Amino acid sequence: MNMASLIEVKPNPNIPALAPGDTVKVSTKIVEGGRERTQLFQGVVIKVRHNAEGGNFTVRRIAYSVGVERTFPLCSPLVEKVEVVRHGKVRRAKLYYLRGLSAKASRLKEKRIDREKQPKQD
Repeated sequence: MNMASLIEVKPNPNIPALAPGDTVKVSTKIVEGGRERTQLFQGVVIKVRHNAEGGNFTVRRIAYSVGVERTFPLCSPLVEKVEVVRHGKVRRAKLYYLRGLSAKASRLKEKRIDREKQPKQD
């Protein structure tokens, strides 16, 4: 039995187009007991996976000198907002090599975007 035939998957409108190498801030809903709060997770997108059931993306960051990776579903209503901080210049689709690097060696160059091609904001 196919899962996509049972449940209609709707994309989350709060998630913009993501690419590996982007630095993002992900706001998620966390339910603890009866209370609900928003938790922020900021890091580098190391993997984006698209498929028929929705797909997911993985974000990596360093917290207290320990690498932490978290995977978020693209169609989850628990992801409140994703904000792209900067676009990284990369040449691969999966950035698993960042797991072996630390500190300054793991930083990515910023992708240059032409101002003329961007839509104007009022």
